[in-house]
Amino acid sequence: MDQLTLAKAHAWTTGNFDEDTKSRVRKMIETNPAETADSFYRILEFGTGGLRGVMGDGTNRMNKYTVGMTTQGLANYVMQMFPGVSHKMAIAHDSRNNSRYFAQITAEVLAANGFTVYLFDDLRPTPELSFAVRQLGCQSGVMITASHNPKEYNGYKAYWDDGAQFIAPHDENVIREVEKISSIDQVKWQGHKENIISIGLEIDEAYLAKLKTLSLSPDVIRQQKDLKIVYTPLHGTGRTLVPEILKRYGFENIYPVPEQMIADGNFPTVHSPNPEEHSALDMGIQLAEKLNADLLMATDPDADRVGIAVRDDSNRMILLNGNQTASLLFYYVLTRWKELGRLDGRQFIVKTIVTSELLKDIAVSFDLKYYNVLTGFKFIADIIRQTEGREEFIIGGEESYGYLAGDFVRDKDAVGACALIAETLAWTASQGKSLYDLLLEIYVKYGFYKESLLSVTRAGQAGALEIKEMMINYRANPPKEINGSMVVMIKDYDCLTEKDLISGKESVILLPKSNVLQFFTADGSVISVRPSGTEPKIKFYFGVREPLSSRSAFGETEKKLNEKLQGIIHSLKLK
Repeated sequence: MDQLTLAKAHAWTTGNFDEDTKSRVRKMIETNPAETADSFYRILEFGTGGLRGVMGDGTNRMNKYTVGMTTQGLANYVMQMFPGVSHKMAIAHDSRNNSRYFAQITAEVLAANGFTVYLFDDLRPTPELSFAVRQLGCQSGVMITASHNPKEYNGYKAYWDDGAQFIAPHDENVIREVEKISSIDQVKWQGHKENIISIGLEIDEAYLAKLKTLSLSPDVIRQQKDLKIVYTPLHGTGRTLVPEILKRYGFENIYPVPEQMIADGNFPTVHSPNPEEHSALDMGIQLAEKLNADLLMATDPDADRVGIAVRDDSNRMILLNGNQTASLLFYYVLTRWKELGRLDGRQFIVKTIVTSELLKDIAVSFDLKYYNVLTGFKFIADIIRQTEGREEFIIGGEESYGYLAGDFVRDKDAVGACALIAETLAWTASQGKSLYDLLLEIYVKYGFYKESLLSVTRAGQAGALEIKEMMINYRANPPKEINGSMVVMIKDYDCLTEKDLISGKESVILLPKSNVLQFFTADGSVISVRPSGTEPKIKFYFGVREPLSSRSAFGETEKKLNEKLQGIIHSLKLK
């Protein structure tokens, strides 16, 4: 442990820190140098999902002091950027341990700084917080959540006046303001509690009303209202609004998973409350099989991501990945927009660079413009903001189970996505088909795209250095071939260059800088490498494609694609 880190730790044993904190930090310094180093070697920074970390004592932990200091820095920045106005902030939280406590700390610091603070009376989904920022005319907002992370984590998502998470330069500027808060004594902890206004039902109603406007096939739902839908919030915020919006859309057979409708930050029925992990949906699958349900949907604790299971040709419930669900949603929504005569050339869709190219192909087939943006829904929201008044956003999505339709929310919205997924089910059922049937039809039409994600975890300070070295090595010694196929193009989003290795031509990538590399091979495979902005991981995204001649060729083609994916992983020596 270096002396600067040790000095940071000792600073927490004196001054105005509460006595319990001082005692715990003293014990940590004396008995656990490794934990001390990890707890104090840095200040938590805003990544693609904001501030996120393990709860505990230290500058690199989520606790009342890091939350308070971050909030003071945020308040200072908002006051600088919006001078001479009455400052307003909306705050919501999920079901995690300490989430309500951190939300109250945030509200009290903001109130002490003279803000009018709109604090939700109980847990609410992240997309509703995004909506509330715009609805209430706030300059900023905060959502206390660690999304789908394990129970040890909590987080702090900061939003700008358009209801979107911060992007450059605001994210970096807020960090600079936070770094200026060198002492907890610089934080205004108390005062003007009368500025804190409790909100709830009135925002729920306004949000649900806007979600209802997204419906494209109400007549079809009336005909298919008896479809059986199982839903689980995985102990999180989705329980507050997802069943309600499904009812308002017109679905009458909604079966929540009872054990997981209980808000509990320990997430007792799952290893991790992440709908991307198959085991998280086990209880939902069991209930769906018992009821012979048509669809299972599961949202993460802050209800911005949704995972689904559908029935295959053998009538078994199978899980779809984020790219597959996005493909179904995009195809349905664009088909209905076209049938309703709503496409006039101004519309567009957005996907992230690591999300399936199938979404691009679908958009092109409808003569729609598409945008490819960096990973993180804040970049999708940025495109919506940039094009306001000139173009019309229809739908956006990312492979990590996040989707958004309409522009009144500026973050991924699992509440709205659940409603539209259920509506897609009703639309296919009205044609005597299943969601699985529709997915295979899409593959036959556009090609069978298959994607895979491999996350390599390297925890702690040493892990962060190892991940950094991996990226340095990939740039210094890029692979010449992957799985026997020559690398023909490399995109480096850190230096914003795209190099065609066949012609030697280089071009500029017109996106913000990001520590991402992409390798494109001669056989059409795409490999993306990206360190996570919120977790101690480096992520490898793999995409492969083959034509699907017919529905009957699905099994054989899938086997070929799986072999190709495994070959890529083996070639990169990741397993």
